[in-house]
Amino acid sequence: MQKRVLSGVQPTGNLHIGNYLGAIRNWVETQADYESFFCVVDLHAITVPHDPKTLAVNTRDIAALYIACGIDPQISTIFVQSHVSAHAELTWLLNCITPLNWLERMIQFKEKAIKQGENVGVGLLDYPVLMAADILLYQADLVPVGEDQKQHLELTRDIAGRFNDQFAAVLKVPEPLIRKEGARVMSLTDGTKKMSKSDPTEMSRIHLLDSADEITKKIKKCKTDAIRELAFDQSDRPEAHNLLGLYAIFANKTKAEVEAETATWRGWGDFKTVLTEAAIAHLEPIQTKYREVVQESGYLDQVLRDGREKASETAFKTLDAVKEAMGYLTKI
Repeated sequence: MQKRVLSGVQPTGNLHIGNYLGAIRNWVETQADYESFFCVVDLHAITVPHDPKTLAVNTRDIAALYIACGIDPQISTIFVQSHVSAHAELTWLLNCITPLNWLERMIQFKEKAIKQGENVGVGLLDYPVLMAADILLYQADLVPVGEDQKQHLELTRDIAGRFNDQFAAVLKVPEPLIRKEGARVMSLTDGTKKMSKSDPTEMSRIHLLDSADEITKKIKKCKTDAIRELAFDQSDRPEAHNLLGLYAIFANKTKAEVEAETATWRGWGDFKTVLTEAAIAHLEPIQTKYREVVQESGYLDQVLRDGREKASETAFKTLDAVKEAMGYLTKI
């Protein structure tokens, strides 16, 4: 029997190459090895101020990009988080057994609260419980995690253990799926910072749907250093390491092949040209598939309906077991 995996992405702006190379590409490569659930976590998207005019559009775009990147709806379940109301209901139930100090110590809450100042909603503090509910609803065996998500998974494991101890052994305690060494893609404007959708400048990242002109402009203006020769693994040259790594992925070349090729480039100008060409060529099939998905009448809607039905079947089974363990009156 296949182990079950769950993961998701927020619909806050377009996916960028960091999302793709650091996570989604690995989901695609391993989706047939597991029973995979991939959701668009739109409930998480409102923990910070958001634009209601774009939330639904962004949600559809993320779902379409899942498919464009290679997630197969015939193999994996693709659905929208808010379409399965069990996510919100289980969150409330878990809220009532989760100690407040567990949430107050979460690093990402502290960092984001500083940025938001007085405009901090309860949801920002509480979203790790929602994340726990997302995972525990599907009795996930494994959860793909990166460095910035390890604390949240540990919280999920703690909440599941606390529930099972207080009531009954209903919730599966998930294990981390430590993905193979993937691309840790850094900002184009600062090689020491991870590429992020929250970065205020669009020049810091390449979106999967950027045009060839936009990609060209961003790479042309990306941060470099004053040293002409390019090399990997030099701690004082983070931009060189990051950009060479991107080129290796986009051009499908080994590190040794890229190192050999550096001798043919006359500094950053030559390299940026070949990097731009490789990036455009790599993203073109994804962009083509995305256009096919959104232009095929009714296709994406059907994928999300099918996904909602399959996800609901598993999620509400878990929710009913949780409510029974907590002593709720069963539905009459």
